[in-house]
Amino acid sequence: MTNKPVIVLVRPQLGENIGKAARAMLNFGLTDMRLVSPRDGWPNPSAGPAASGADVVLERAQVFETLAEAVHDCAHVYATTVRKRGVTKPVLTPEEASREIHANAVHTQEFGARSAIVFGPERSGLETDDVALARAIITVPINPEFASLNLAQAVILCAYEWSKGIGRGGELAQPTQEELLPPAPQDELEGMIGHFEALLEPKGYFFPESRAAATHRTLRSMLTKPQWNHLEVRTMRGILSALGRERRD
Repeated sequence: MTNKPVIVLVRPQLGENIGKAARAMLNFGLTDMRLVSPRDGWPNPSAGPAASGADVVLERAQVFETLAEAVHDCAHVYATTVRKRGVTKPVLTPEEASREIHANAVHTQEFGARSAIVFGPERSGLETDDVALARAIITVPINPEFASLNLAQAVILCAYEWSKGIGRGGELAQPTQEELLPPAPQDELEGMIGHFEALLEPKGYFFPESRAAATHRTLRSMLTKPQWNHLEVRTMRGILSALGRERRD
């Protein structure tokens, strides 16, 4: 898929965090990472192990001196920050920004412009001058008493929301789920209910007789709620048969 957003890390401090951000990107199909003045230089030997196999992102990573240079080919720049820092910009959630990015991609194919999502250094976040380069701010509703996201968490939030817009037939795949068996036919349910009643009747469960009909209905209601499949019905019938047998010493 072309026209994926660029992920820009501004003055990242630790190689481990760059690697973790690369891993978060590749989880959701993003591969274009751009680094602005990484503190410890580039390449960083600590990034590879932290990327856990997302080497393609690190190998393709480009390094720039300034944010302006890093987004030179991007017409739509989004700055991730928890506050406006004195700059008046539209404020979007990751979901809203991702919808815009997918809409922008239509024009990107025609005019060659791209979208970029910009993340600040781990300790201080983006500076006012960094945010001033963006056309909009991305922020998330968060606990005001603990509004701290690490770099990889911030990247994965935005990457995930972007991935949701790919739709069916895209590059991403839902992890394999266990195929559910169809519900058991009614006659199998009736057999299980009858089995329960046959075991409970001699135990005096439906006493007094004046409450017997209501108790039968309640039992039926309980046993028809779980949407049993035929294997579950057979298992329960086996349990009931075992409970009804005399114990053999």
